[in-house]
Parts: sequence; structure tokens; C-alpha cells
Amino acid sequence: MPGRPTDVRGVLSLPLSSLALRLVGNPWEALLGWLARMDPSRREILLASLALLVLFAVGTVGYALLEGWTWMDGLYMTFITLSTIGFQEIHPLSDVGRLFTLGLGITGIGLLTFVVARSAQLLLASERLRERRIMKQIDNLSDHYVICGYGRVGQRLAEDLQAAGRSCVVVEIAEEEIAELRKQNLLYVKGNAEEDEVLTQAGIDRARGLILALPEDSSNVFVALTAREMNPDLLILARTVDHGNHSKLLNAGADKVIAPSDVGADRMAQVVLRPNVDQFMERVLHANALSLQIDEVKVHPSAPLAGQSLAESNFRQQFDAVVIGIISAETGDMTFNPTPSSRIGPGDILIVLGDSDVIQTLREQVCQP
Repeated sequence: MPGRPTDVRGVLSLPLSSLALRLVGNPWEALLGWLARMDPSRREILLASLALLVLFAVGTVGYALLEGWTWMDGLYMTFITLSTIGFQEIHPLSDVGRLFTLGLGITGIGLLTFVVARSAQLLLASERLRERRIMKQIDNLSDHYVICGYGRVGQRLAEDLQAAGRSCVVVEIAEEEIAELRKQNLLYVKGNAEEDEVLTQAGIDRARGLILALPEDSSNVFVALTAREMNPDLLILARTVDHGNHSKLLNAGADKVIAPSDVGADRMAQVVLRPNVDQFMERVLHANALSLQIDEVKVHPSAPLAGQSLAESNFRQQFDAVVIGIISAETGDMTFNPTPSSRIGPGDILIVLGDSDVIQTLREQVCQP
């Protein structure tokens, strides 16, 4: 055929890589494209690891051919040479075998060192990348909660906030707790909560509330002082172990101080003295039962309810929820079990009992104009 010699010369004039693509076809092209798109560090580690595997095969075959060893003896000798374990030779080596071992060790140990070093660098870079990604997410937060301490109390608080759909950032310094935070995919800042820089990284200036669950009351007092200075409008809830530190935490800037031991004792007394009331409250306060909840809703000044009484708003029939309390925006006083004539003022906070979906609808209609 007249065109055939030209085609052959054209193929022979192609670069080696292009010739390989012509001969092998799309699979080879796809592999090269995949390697080209791979991160350079990962590609180096992959290629070096493949070269190390090839070197294992070369060593095994080399000992079998040069020394007449079995495949297992050759593989084992290759392994102890490349891993620098330093065991004695399996069988006496000839001069050629020793030269082969020398070349195998120099090449393989260099490759192994490269793979280990680059893997460590990649791991460190991945850790830094994850920390930067977390810090970027925290920087985009506002109106969130900062939890200092991820012990038993801190973990339960983080779970409850997540279940309620509230954003939170945990400040913790212990490595064990940091590992648990990563496992739970929670936003965190690693560091001492008593340092201003750590609180700033947690977005304390943009946060809605600060929850102090550190193991030492002295630490909670110091963080409360620091946070109050950094954000005067911050809601600060503190845990205390010693009753004598209750007033100290309040003076340091905490809005509310809770002793878990007192809460537990009160709950136990409630179960003993008023078991039916406790059962009712447990069903109301826990979302896994009856889907009822007690929540607060702030009335927007332009909302339809503003300025109306409970009777005029037809609240019970309209929202299928019960108003069990009203906190006045003007005086801050709370009215329990308000009457139908109780008036809802602009900015008042309604304490309501109802289904979670109903309360969400209530938020959309009452918290917005």
C-alpha cells in the first residue's frame, strides 16, 4: 500500500511516551492522566512505594538466581536487608551475592527512608490543612456557643446543642479529648482556655454564649473574667464544684452558675417525692419522648402578635401551643401561667410548650415581622 511506509516512519518519529500511548491505548493514557492529576507529594510516595515493591521482587529473584536459594529465603533476605534489622545471613554468600546485597541495601534503604520521610511530611501537612479548614469554619460562625472543657459535662452539652441545631466550638487542650472531638466531627480550638488568643480563635467576640465546664473552679473564674471583658453582651454559664465559689463566679461575670451535684440531688428528690411530676417533666424536656419541648420565642416588634392579648391572638387555637410564661421586655419580670387577658408586648419573650414543629412555625411567624 502506498501510504504504509509513510505511516511507519511517522510512528517511528513519535516521542517514546506518544508511542507508548499509541501501542497501549486508552488505559495507559488514563493512568498517566490520573498520576498527573494526583497531588505531587502523594504521587512521589506512590511511585517510590511501587519502586520499593519492584526492588523486593528483584531482590527475591536475584538471590534465587545468583545463590540458588528458595523464593522464601530470597524474600526473607531481601526484607532483613531493606529493613536494616541486621540479622545474620541465611546462607553463606558468594562475592557476587555480597555485591548484590550491597547494591540492594544502598538502593532500598534510600527508597525506604524517602517513603517514610515523605509520608510523615504528608501527614503533617494534612493535619495542618484540617486545622486551617476548621479555623475557616469557625471564622464564619456567629451567634454560636463556646464550650470550655470537653469532659463528661462538656460532651453532654455539645451533644445537646448539636441536637438542637445550635453551632458550638469546643476549647480543649488534652490530646485524648481532641481525638474524640475529631471523631465526632466537632469544631474545636486546641489550647488553654485561659489565654486570650485561644478565646479569640473560638470567636468569643461573635458568640452568643460561653459555657464553662473546666475541671477547676479557679480556671472557670479566670475565663469568665477574660470573656466578659472581651464580649460584655456574652451569656456566660459556669459549672462549679465547690459551693463556696458560687459568688466568685457571679462576681467574675457569670450570668448563671450551676453545681451538677445539686442538680443531680434535686432530680433524685423529685423522683422520690413527686414521681408523676418528674415523669411529665422528663417527657417534656427530652425530645425523644412525645416530641414535646419547652422553648422560648422572642416577639418581634412588627410581628402580628405584638400588642395583642393571648385571647385576641387566639394563640392556643392558632399555634396549638401553650404559653406558660411571659418575660416582659420592659421590666424583665416573668409572668407564670398568664391569663387570656395578658398582653404580649413588642420584644417580650414567650415561654411555650408544644411540638417541635409547631414551635418552629411559631418562630417563623412571631420572631419575624
